[in-house]
Amino acid sequence: MNVQESLRTAITSLAANKLRSFLTMLGIVIGVAAVIAMLSIGRGAQAAITSQITSMGTNLLFVRPGAASQGGVRMAQGSAATLTYEDALALAAAPSVAAVAPEASTFGQVVYLSNNINTQITGVTPEYEQVRNMPVEYGSFITAQHVAARSPVAVIGANVAAELFNGDDPLDKTIRINGQNFRVIGILKAKGGTGFGVVDDRILIPLTTLQSRLASSGRFRGGNTIQTINVQVVSEKVTDQAVEEISAILRERHNILYEDDFTITSQQDTIEAANQITGILTVFLGGIAAISLLVGGIGIMNIMLVSVTERTREIGIRKAVGARKRDILAQFLTEATLLSVVGGLVGILVGYGISRFITGINLGNTQISAVVSADSVLLATLFSVAVGLFFGIFPAQRAADLNPIEALRYE
Repeated sequence: MNVQESLRTAITSLAANKLRSFLTMLGIVIGVAAVIAMLSIGRGAQAAITSQITSMGTNLLFVRPGAASQGGVRMAQGSAATLTYEDALALAAAPSVAAVAPEASTFGQVVYLSNNINTQITGVTPEYEQVRNMPVEYGSFITAQHVAARSPVAVIGANVAAELFNGDDPLDKTIRINGQNFRVIGILKAKGGTGFGVVDDRILIPLTTLQSRLASSGRFRGGNTIQTINVQVVSEKVTDQAVEEISAILRERHNILYEDDFTITSQQDTIEAANQITGILTVFLGGIAAISLLVGGIGIMNIMLVSVTERTREIGIRKAVGARKRDILAQFLTEATLLSVVGGLVGILVGYGISRFITGINLGNTQISAVVSADSVLLATLFSVAVGLFFGIFPAQRAADLNPIEALRYE
């Protein structure tokens, strides 16, 4: 029996029990659709996180203070006040460094007329706009003159503008931050996203203004301490060189001989860590969805065993007229594979439809985004075919091993 004849016979047999064949395929359809939908959600989350991180700027290094020790107990990284504004100025001279933007943050109660919010207040310098990719939608950014004069000016995020001003033009309006007046000079371009430290929820003010008016900074080696130095390197290729140059400058300035009192992390490290977490989540979701494929495969095996029992006399007749064992085996394997393949193809369409449907849905403040990739479709298809073959072997083998004389006697 050739492949074409096996396929024709399989279609005829399955068409004779349409409802049973449909219900059997339904398990495969649900399994494949679930795998594609879950993998697409995981990939979408991975793409969204990567996009959110890269929107902060490109080729970035983050220099933060080291860990403080108290009573012999080592605290968390960043707890030591060991970085100063003067350190940031010194780093700008490194050959591999394109720009440097120091920052310090605090939280404040912000009031405009009867509206008020509590949000993060970040002290920055003019370079922050370029380094951290913070363009203003309209108005202007903080200038060197504002930093030098410790001016009470503010650039506010899109969410802050919406909550405080209710659609009114915020430019040149006066807001109160922890009881002190600040003039709004610009509104940041909306970036979206959720979670701690979202740009749209921030207010940027001159770094010197923050240190003198809102959060009195400590002193370290004669300079005002800051929390982070954002460094933009010339290109990604010289990142390692930039790390060495920054480390050398800070070690010399801090007279370090042994253990560094600062830490340097790269934007790429953050992306890789986030991708690793979302990758594990994607595999976990795909694994859960794959269980339904196994259940569908068991359904195929169960129906094929029933089919073998029902068609025992047919098998006996086919053997009596010359059908070989491999012909019978091929016939039932073809039926099982056909069920899984057709179910897999329908499942791909359903899974793609589910992914398209959930893309753009807002869950709280988070917009769900699903990315259907070719490898997830290929994986689901191959897995569905493998399920059909695997769970079809036993019923097919049982049919092929039937004794023709006993099969002809079967009622």
